Amino acid sequence: FSYLQISEPNEFDIMLVMPVARIQLDESDDTGAYYYVSFKRTPKEKGFLKFIDEDGKLSAFKMLQALREVIKQEVKNIKDVEVTVARKKVGSPAITLQIKNPPSEISVDIILTLEVQHSWPLSTQGGLKIEHWLGKKVKRDMRFRSLYLVAKQNKREKVLRGNTWRLSFSHIEKDMIKNHGNSKTCCESDGPKCCRKSCLKLLKYLLEQLKMKHPKELEKFCSYHVKTAFLHSCVTWPNDSEWHLGDLDHCFQQCLRFFVDCLQKSQLTHFFIPQYNLLSLEDKARHHFLSRKISHELNNGFPVFHE
Repeated sequence: FSYLQISEPNEFDIMLVMPVARIQLDESDDTGAYYYVSFKRTPKEKGFLKFIDEDGKLSAFKMLQALREVIKQEVKNIKDVEVTVARKKVGSPAITLQIKNPPSEISVDIILTLEVQHSWPLSTQGGLKIEHWLGKKVKRDMRFRSLYLVAKQNKREKVLRGNTWRLSFSHIEKDMIKNHGNSKTCCESDGPKCCRKSCLKLLKYLLEQLKMKHPKELEKFCSYHVKTAFLHSCVTWPNDSEWHLGDLDHCFQQCLRFFVDCLQKSQLTHFFIPQYNLLSLEDKARHHFLSRKISHELNNGFPVFHE
């Protein structure tokens, strides 16, 4: 795959992190990922009061709406580049800025995130199985870090009131991908080099290419699916010796087969929340469609990379 120039990044995520204190989390369904947030006492930050709904819950919808207005006003003051706020996508936690800047257009997702000093909820108990890969100490340190919640509509709710928040571990995922080695020197300047990051890039790129070819059938899939499959692969093959730099094509195909297996079973466990399946059973036909497309790529030397 050395010839493969992965496309220039044109999409960026920015988390807008707001610290909140003394809150209560209540599960909003059985995924263990979606929560209602309420304050144990009147918040010190009086600004939060106007975002509390009639049930006393902090409304993600109201906060997103207010943030959207602030951003729209700010964007008007930008003179030297053409920046527009994209239309609202239903259920998306992001406010997207379109930046027109020849030669290419960039989109930036601003994601409203609460940072909470709160122990990780019960649903995360059996997750993050990195003991053999990154070690018990790393796992313990990670579980002591703050909890992030993003403003995300839970589609399973009977009445969509927009007051749910979803756990986010993107800060931890980023750390794991950065410090990815089983030996602490993996990919450091004088340490052995591995192909883990290249594998993840290829997985994302393959899904992107397939989504461009089949936008309708694959609209429900996103890079988080392959990232999760990749993290599970890192746990399945924890040793650096299993990810030699020269073995990229073998490792990439191994990760892909793992992902295809998940698609065929319609079972991809959230890396941090073991009870949460990221592939919902009513989408079985879509999972099988993607697994057929990937298998075709695997068996034919990845024609989509050469198109």
